[in-house]
Amino acid sequence: MPEPVVPLAAQSVHGTVWTLANRFGVVARSPGELVGALTGLGLTGAAVVASPPAAGEPAEVAELVRALRDLGHIRLVTPPGREAGNGVDGARPPEPETAPRPPVTAPDACVDGLGREASAGPSDLGDPAVVCAADPVGVTAAYEHDTGAPGGWPGGGGGPGEHGGSYRCPDEHGGRQQRPDGHGRWRRRPDAPDGRDEHGGLRAAWFRAGQSLIREQPPAERALVLLTALGDDADPRLRPALNALAATAPWRSDWTRVRGDVAPPWPGPVAALAQGTGRWAEHLLVADQRGAIRSVRPSDAAPAPGTATMPVRITALAPLPDGTLLMLDERGRLRAHGETPLTDAVAATLDAHPGTALAATGRLVLVGDRHGSLHAFGHDGMHQAAAHRGRVTAVAVADGPAPLVCSGGADGTVRTWTPGRGPENTPFAERGFPVTALAVHGRTLAVAWADGLVELRRLGTAEALPLRPGPPVRAVAVTGERSVVIGTDDTLFRVTARALS
Repeated sequence: MPEPVVPLAAQSVHGTVWTLANRFGVVARSPGELVGALTGLGLTGAAVVASPPAAGEPAEVAELVRALRDLGHIRLVTPPGREAGNGVDGARPPEPETAPRPPVTAPDACVDGLGREASAGPSDLGDPAVVCAADPVGVTAAYEHDTGAPGGWPGGGGGPGEHGGSYRCPDEHGGRQQRPDGHGRWRRRPDAPDGRDEHGGLRAAWFRAGQSLIREQPPAERALVLLTALGDDADPRLRPALNALAATAPWRSDWTRVRGDVAPPWPGPVAALAQGTGRWAEHLLVADQRGAIRSVRPSDAAPAPGTATMPVRITALAPLPDGTLLMLDERGRLRAHGETPLTDAVAATLDAHPGTALAATGRLVLVGDRHGSLHAFGHDGMHQAAAHRGRVTAVAVADGPAPLVCSGGADGTVRTWTPGRGPENTPFAERGFPVTALAVHGRTLAVAWADGLVELRRLGTAEALPLRPGPPVRAVAVTGERSVVIGTDDTLFRVTARALS
């Protein structure tokens, strides 16, 4: 069967990156991140690109196409059917071939920004109802071309950016939102860099969550995603307007903290999350990517007593009911604030065999390793299970008379195991992407995958409620039977499922 060929609308750099990332099942916020994510993955596929560059197409899109071509395992086809420079050592490209295009009436012809040309942007880029209902490819292009920047990547950045390549986050600036002017329109932000219009904060939120927003979805779900990326300097009318638009979405937005927020402050780029129990019950612990650990209230993310700074980056947090905090550092070693009878045994094991994931209850410390094995340290000794093919990427433990271990791996499976028994033969969940984070509360399990999907699941059932925030998900925490906190490099937010049996 021939490879699928899909046309790609390339009127914007962001739109091109996001649609190709969705096409290949990765998460990328910049051309550099996209190329890095696809390097060595062995993915194959085809995308139709404009050659020579179409009118209005950024030159950076052509540069991205050349970089993808140079990877050697991604096939790019021009509209007439000629390979887009896929030769080696200057070899001549193949002769023209027919590149099939999906019919415009096919139900799957337009998927995640692919299969269509971008329409013109909406007439009012500051009206949330208009933006959520408009063609997302056109909105992306309109926001990108509305920067007023003198050149380089959107946002005016010319040097290396935080997210790879020469990209610079469009929201990383000091310009603050002006309050409403009282005349029924979303007011411009003339103090933003380069005089660009932030459209009440919608533009910055769109670029934070764009890979999700560019997908085909109802306006209500797009409004929900925008809520999870809206900063505290946004027009104060935007959040209630978006909440009204998102009323029929399967999730409710509870609170959001984004890079630059000051009231309450953003706690930093997330490396690990943990909902406390016992003495920690009113604490959500947040470890950032520089070793700082902060405590916030799960109800509203307001700062709570308790902070620490570690000399190394922390990759997992495991608070115990007695107040002890166990941590896994970036070298796979155990760090602890306080002690338990199990601490010495766990630390000695990890000194010899570094761990890749950590979780704990008052009676059990659970560690995963790079070989796919789980190690459960309890007062009755240690139990082991070979659960995954390759690295264990995340673990969580549901406490009870018989603790239930949930583990996720680079093999794309989520498995359950009760220490002292054999592991389940059938995965609880399985997809073609690595698991990046897990958290459990009672019978509720949150799973994050490397393609950007987060699912809220009920143990013992096949029910799953999906959410795609947009940026790469670094950590999750379940703070109630239907509530999940999601941490990324630029955002921390909580959403609650409206219905989950």
